[in-house]
Amino acid sequence: MKLLITVGEQRNILRAATLLNVAQPAATKMIRDLEATLGMQLFERSSRGVTPTLYGEVIIRHAKLILAQVRHASEELLSLREGTTGKIAVGTLLAASPSLLPRSIVALKRERPGITVSVVEGTNDKLMPMLRVGDLDLVVGRLPEYREREGLVQEVLYDEPVSIVVRKGHPLTDLPVVKLADLQAQEWIMPPPETSLRRQLEQSFRKARLELPTRAVESVSILANFTILKETDMVAALPYQVVDSQPDLVRLPVNFDIGYGAIGVTLRQGQDRSPATNYFLAVLKRVAEESVAGHTGGN
Repeated sequence: MKLLITVGEQRNILRAATLLNVAQPAATKMIRDLEATLGMQLFERSSRGVTPTLYGEVIIRHAKLILAQVRHASEELLSLREGTTGKIAVGTLLAASPSLLPRSIVALKRERPGITVSVVEGTNDKLMPMLRVGDLDLVVGRLPEYREREGLVQEVLYDEPVSIVVRKGHPLTDLPVVKLADLQAQEWIMPPPETSLRRQLEQSFRKARLELPTRAVESVSILANFTILKETDMVAALPYQVVDSQPDLVRLPVNFDIGYGAIGVTLRQGQDRSPATNYFLAVLKRVAEESVAGHTGGN
């Protein structure tokens, strides 16, 4: 199974065999034996390497899920024996990057230092397929407006309003109230079209009978977005709490409401989660409750 997955990723049997410490002839024979057993061709061969066929894609997808289950079984045995080990692969969206996720990881490492966490940043169209095949254990962030539910379960942690954000000293901060028309001519950092935040922005401009700003950079990188906002006169729509960690950024006083977004966690359906994942889920919920309580208290 590891060989199939690695060949699918590398598109080259020699490179895959080298990565797995297997001789190329042995790797080739394993693949051919499997193809003969199944009666199906799993890879197309060419002078440039190999490409998974439709049958190969199916086998690779299931191999990833099986290996994830095996890894979880191993972690559960270790956790039963030692109670503090495991690995978690977390997908993160913009809304979770600067606040909820880092604070949760800090709390987890303080309480369970033996658990290793890897973080992958992206949008739903990238992260949800990775979650389905077992490359990720959970995804944290803004839940999509039209939620992909097949094979997944989603839990709302809290609802968060959207803010329009600029750098301190931006010309728009001189206005007592900022209208959508004031923002239409500005340069923007826009979320990609496939995100729910982008759809909310489009709806706001459409309701005001305005075109979406055309001068824009599309980005979901929170670090890049913060730097661009601080060094330019660009405008961005960001979840409310995202701005709290940035003293050089301010929320504009606007006369319109973009709306709220549900911040939550997405997992695969079923009870195949490792003890480490379940523990981290509990930490996320606790940190989210503290964030909501602190935000309410601050108001």
